[in-house]
Order: sequence, then C-alpha cells, then structure tokens
Amino acid sequence: MKIGFSTLALFMNSLEHFLETATTDGFQLMELLCEGPYWPRNMLLMDKKKFEVFNSYDIEVFLHAPSIDLNPASLNPGIREETLKQLNETADFAVEIGAKAITTHPGMIHRFEDRIRDLGMMYSIETLQKANDYSQGRGIKFSIENMPDRYAYFCNKAEEHEFFVKECGSYATVDTGHANTSDSPESFFKMKKIAYYHLNDNDGEKDQHLALGEGTFDLNLLSRVDKGIIELNNYENILKSREILVSLDQNYDISAK
Repeated sequence: MKIGFSTLALFMNSLEHFLETATTDGFQLMELLCEGPYWPRNMLLMDKKKFEVFNSYDIEVFLHAPSIDLNPASLNPGIREETLKQLNETADFAVEIGAKAITTHPGMIHRFEDRIRDLGMMYSIETLQKANDYSQGRGIKFSIENMPDRYAYFCNKAEEHEFFVKECGSYATVDTGHANTSDSPESFFKMKKIAYYHLNDNDGEKDQHLALGEGTFDLNLLSRVDKGIIELNNYENILKSREILVSLDQNYDISAK
C-alpha cells in the first residue's frame, strides 16, 4: 500500500512545505487541494519555474479539482460551462506539475424531485464526459469521487458511482467516509477502474472526516487499498491514521519510496 495525505490538513502553506512534510514523514503520495491559493487558473499564470519544486521530491502527486461554488449537474448552463472550464484547467495544471490524476465531485441538485435529479444526472454526465475526454487528451487520469448517501448527491451508492464511471469513461476515487454513510460500504471496493482512495472515518451517518479507527468504518476493507490519500482536516490525525494503516499492512515500509 502507498499512503499519502490531502493538503486540506495543511491548507495555505507553500507547495514546498507540503512536499517537504510528505518526504520527512515518509509518505509516498500527496493530493493537492486546488482551492484558494492553489486555484488552477491562478497557478497557470505563475512563473513555471516555481513548479520545478515538484521535480525535487519523489512524491506521486494527485489533484483534487475545485468544487466550491461549482456544479457539473447545475440546471444553469453558465455554471456548467464554468465548471467544465475549471476542470480542464485542473488537467492543464496537472500536466505542468507532473501530477498523475485529478479527482472531481459529480455534482448535486438543490430541488428534491426525481425529475430534477434525472435532469441533473444527465447534465453532470454530459459535463464530466467532456472533462474526461480533455484530461485523457492531456495524458491525465480523470476520476469521479463517490459522495455521502444523501438524495441530493450523485454517486451516493456504488451502483450509481459505477454508472457514472462507465458513462464518462473515467476512473473512480473511492472515499471511505462517504461510502460508510451508505448501507453497503463494501460495494464501493468492488468497483472497477479505481484510481485511488480517500481515507477517513465517521459514525456511519454524517461525513465527519474522523481519523481512521475513530468511527464505524470496517478497517478490514482497507486491505484492498493500493493507493490511499488520508483526507482529514488535522495533520496530527493524519499521522494517527497512518499508524492504523501501517498496523494493517505489515509489509509497509515507512521509509520506502
């Protein structure tokens, strides 16, 4: 198992700080959250020499595309167009820094009616198909994340997540905390084309981003994880979660790269 962390826990620090922390603490992976100062459109305007820092570290990097105020399923075509534009910019940013894959949310609806949900799903798949095609053209894996088990969210069950992945031609990012809110967390682990995992825990009801072992998620399922990004708000909890993963994988070498 290769283990990394989301920069959510160290948000607002520098790129070098993220990479140095990952290296010092023996992580092999890192997911850069592309919000705030790491918004792809701004990053692409930077002096490209600043991206050379990624060549100085042996860390496999993934990107989490912007999601705040964006929605590929929006009934407003302007929002969908802007969402697609920013997904494509995320792929461009990935190319610049040598990232392997980008993860995105599948969107949501704001009126809880079946006809609205059906329409939103059609729009989301249409938007994400285009984003996937663009990413593939740039040599980047495009991956759709499952969401908590709420009617408003798409990909809230493994069957729907699998449908999105198939229709869009993409990969899947499986979030263990989101899966844990469903009635069958294990079903998400049976999906094909899983790019990597987001690792966190909760009480089975809410998306709480608890450290692994502090909720009800079945830790035995983690034996199936090959690449895992610990996605938490607190770095100390990331280190706690890493210890849980190490205890489950006796072959894991904390110093391995």
